[in-house]
Amino acid sequence: MGGETVFPDSEAKLSQPKDETWSDCAERGFAVKPVKGSALLFFSLHPNATFDPDSLHGSCPVIEGQKWSATKWIHVRTFDNRRRSADKCEDEHVLCPSWAAAGECAKNPGYMLGSSDSPGFCRKSCSVCTAI
Repeated sequence: MGGETVFPDSEAKLSQPKDETWSDCAERGFAVKPVKGSALLFFSLHPNATFDPDSLHGSCPVIEGQKWSATKWIHVRTFDNRRRSADKCEDEHVLCPSWAAAGECAKNPGYMLGSSDSPGFCRKSCSVCTAI
């Protein structure tokens, strides 16, 4: 009993029916009950790599039994500091040309083109630089 993962800012919180099997904590938002052997996958970013505030979540207290969890983070960008220079006009992923052809330069500019803080990973395929 209890131990739900709750998303208090989710738009779906008002449409989720709750009965007496949910904890009081789960009443505060959209909630997912823990089930042995199951996994909960959610994204903290929109497809355009901007933060999704609906992903804010917390764990409700366990009332009866145990809850075990393991977290697997999947990152948009590498944490490797050995990235190529923004001065070079090259793609950093082998699939950049196909992603660009599919329109990802416009759909996902944060990753593909980059920003003033961080160069994109597919600058060459998105034609934002000139190959030498």
